[in-house]
Amino acid sequence: MAAVKRAYLAVYNWAVFFGWAQVLYFAVDALLRSGHEGVYAAVERPLQLAQTAAVLEILHGLVGLVRSPVSATLPQIGSRLFVTWGILWSFPETRTHILIIRYSFFGTKELFGSAPSSLLWLRYSSFLVMYPTGISSEVGLIYIALQFIKASEKYCIRMPNKWNYSFDYFYASILVLLVYVPGSPHMYTYMLGQRKKALAKSKTA
Repeated sequence: MAAVKRAYLAVYNWAVFFGWAQVLYFAVDALLRSGHEGVYAAVERPLQLAQTAAVLEILHGLVGLVRSPVSATLPQIGSRLFVTWGILWSFPETRTHILIIRYSFFGTKELFGSAPSSLLWLRYSSFLVMYPTGISSEVGLIYIALQFIKASEKYCIRMPNKWNYSFDYFYASILVLLVYVPGSPHMYTYMLGQRKKALAKSKTA
């Protein structure tokens, strides 16, 4: 079972890595050819596939395939899915792109049993810049989308209806924004702690 687990995680992480590599390639190509206006159209499908595949990371934590706590994974994946589908796909006025590189580390580790120190350092250091940049982009996109959400009333459920229930996507999106306020610093602190432990362990290995 250990061999099956390792093979599965290797395939998963490398598949997602190549998905994000596609996003990077198409994004750079679109930037060079047509500027930032053409980036989302170029990366839309691989971006959606790669980001949605990350749902499996939550399942991996739930069933014990990986040691990552679900309490840390769920908000990260949830926020990215919200931006990918609830903002970018739903409201074309907000479209841009998101890039990550973490999957190459896990793909190498699961395939060969370990990863080179340079890749380990990159895995646990790139977030120092990418996490604040990503969070700022996510918050900015949601904020920009609010006017379009309110005007369109997309995904809103109004009463009266047979369920006797109402839902306002505009206020739900504001709630998501408010969660970023305490959530982002907490997650960044958690990731700093993980980085310290991982790099210290690599020095003693």
